[in-house]
Amino acid sequence: MDSSVAAALLVESGEHVFGLMLRLWSAGPERPNRCCSPRDVSNARKVAGRLGIPFYVINAKDEFKHRVVDGFIGGYEAGLTPNPCMSCNRDMRWGLLLERAAALGATHLATGHYARLRKTNGHYRLFRAHDRRKDQSYVLSVLRQTQLAHTLFPLGELEKESVREIAHEQGFVTADRPESQDLCFLGGEDYRSFLADHVVAAPGAIEDNQGNLLANHSGLSNFTIGQRKGIGISGPEPLYVIDKDVEQNTLIVGPKAALGRTQFTVRELSWVHGEFPTESAELSVQVRYRAPAVPARLEHREHKTIVATDEPLNNIAPGQAAVFYSGEECLGGGIISR
Repeated sequence: MDSSVAAALLVESGEHVFGLMLRLWSAGPERPNRCCSPRDVSNARKVAGRLGIPFYVINAKDEFKHRVVDGFIGGYEAGLTPNPCMSCNRDMRWGLLLERAAALGATHLATGHYARLRKTNGHYRLFRAHDRRKDQSYVLSVLRQTQLAHTLFPLGELEKESVREIAHEQGFVTADRPESQDLCFLGGEDYRSFLADHVVAAPGAIEDNQGNLLANHSGLSNFTIGQRKGIGISGPEPLYVIDKDVEQNTLIVGPKAALGRTQFTVRELSWVHGEFPTESAELSVQVRYRAPAVPARLEHREHKTIVATDEPLNNIAPGQAAVFYSGEECLGGGIISR
């Protein structure tokens, strides 16, 4: 629905538009990828027909499996909690899709993402969407100048309700398409069931944060930092996953108070401007897609980049992205390593 309206707004403004859709890998024929099921392809083609624009489908199943899904599986095998949407945006949408669009004569790639772009002194700057409830700058933080120079976000200034109204006014078959929060390639399957079929899970010990043996786990890939339900241990107070010792194959649990962290390290840093923020910059960090941003400082120590926050965070999970902001501007981010 969002990309349908983005296309309609560009056609209305007089741009020459054509539609591209990626066919992506899914967990099985009975679970089609929710981004590009046969019905989704048919609906996208109907929208293009209504707008009078060409429409092409690109088979990217193998590339998606290799670049995104295998990385997701490998991350869990390494005891991490990866975010495949980040690699999908970097490698698939603003990698393969942008390349194919350019090969077909496009000057820009326009998407239905909710974010805003501004050009200042020759540099492209990424900002949160006007509709903060739908803001997607977090998953776009991996983009760089060479990609943003050929990018348009037509929905950045709009409210989600207004976008849906436009879709109804246009008579798009996608107007009432529901939103989904699960990973696209799972097709509605629970990610733990998917991992059970793709990751060799070795049972191990569950210990408290004092090193006492409490029980055994079925495999570290079945757990993530901050998880409370499904641990399989009862006690006088709720227990949470507070760490995963991959080398010892040990799951460490403790009370909620033990979750709080005010420091963590990040790797694979990527900056929208291409430069590290100045020391005087007032920063905030967001450690999950829907988590609030909190004040933070960046420090370099012994070839490591450390993030320090003023308040403890309970949802810091290695493998997730830490994204940095200066006010409404998204500066870039990195992967939480420890």
